[in-house]
Amino acid sequence: MRASPTSAENLAQASAPSKGSPGATTTAHTQAQQHPIKLYLVVWGWLFVLSTCSYLVDYFGLAGYLRWTLILLFMLLKAGLIVAVFMHMAWERLALSVAILIIPPALLVFVALMAFESYYTHITRLTFFAAGG
Repeated sequence: MRASPTSAENLAQASAPSKGSPGATTTAHTQAQQHPIKLYLVVWGWLFVLSTCSYLVDYFGLAGYLRWTLILLFMLLKAGLIVAVFMHMAWERLALSVAILIIPPALLVFVALMAFESYYTHITRLTFFAAGG
């Protein structure tokens, strides 16, 4: 037969965070969010390299679509690194990642469609009113 717990044991059990208590979750969550400093240094290095490449595009005098394609490519790569590592998106849930990484490009597609539609409407009106209606 087991003896009843003493008041010291009751106090120890009450003060220790249980598996579902907020104290246990906070401790586990804090330990899980620590990343090695090497990761951040490597990302800073890549950001420096990508920034140098985007400046070299102007230095070498590239022009036209090649220039803008390279500048946008380097910009998107840098933004992706920043979002993934410094905003901790690489370690977030899929739903949050989708909300941040899929929705803005979808909105840009809709804006492009509206711009195309407005251009078509403008050309149609110019053609119609130029003919005397």
